[in-house]
Amino acid sequence: MSEAVVARAAGAKRWSPSRLAGAAVLGAWAVLFWWLLVTGRENFYLSTRTQWVVPVGAILLSLAALGRLATARTREPEPVRRREAWIMAAVVAPVVLIMALPPATLGQFSAGKRSSFSSAGIATSAADIGSGELTLIDVAAAQTTPEGERALAGRAGERVAFVGFVTRYDDTPADEMFLTRYVVTCCVADATIAQVRVVNVTPGAFEPNDWVEVTGTIYPIGREVIVNAVAVVPIERPERPYLTP
Repeated sequence: MSEAVVARAAGAKRWSPSRLAGAAVLGAWAVLFWWLLVTGRENFYLSTRTQWVVPVGAILLSLAALGRLATARTREPEPVRRREAWIMAAVVAPVVLIMALPPATLGQFSAGKRSSFSSAGIATSAADIGSGELTLIDVAAAQTTPEGERALAGRAGERVAFVGFVTRYDDTPADEMFLTRYVVTCCVADATIAQVRVVNVTPGAFEPNDWVEVTGTIYPIGREVIVNAVAVVPIERPERPYLTP
């Protein structure tokens, strides 16, 4: 009588390769979520509204992996079939890529491929735009409604300070640039852009994707918003590179 038959007859349990592999996949994603939480890299993928997903996901995936491991001993053999192995590899591949690649944010390359800011579901009223400190969210939201445009136009000549990254296009004059910031409502997949045109910039002082703080005077002209720069200071990339409306 073979060893396998004897083991089954005795009711012995053995580790199931299929269940162990499943536990490993769940564990890999749990490790990724814990890693994002510890390193703060969830800021590169999610808005502040949805970052709760990371700690919740880390806990739930950890429990799921432990639960799968606890039931990984079976009486019947459960080998990992080829199709199952390929599926598991595909599921784990994003984990490897995210943890292996250096941290990066959306930049100039994506700016031309993203739509302008959308006010859908965002409570930014003309009254908010017309009073208080002006932000890039206010500037972008003002361009979505006639009331917002009028409210922003009423603030022409005011001093502003905006943080963003440098964007340049083929027809951008040497003494100008665009200051861009991504607005993320849920995750980077829904990112739109907030952007102002900055004039009176020292030619050649900044490269595309450089992060800067621009201080100057704002002049809304229709749907275009111009900032006459008084100072453009290089800064480190913010800990939270995306804006949340």
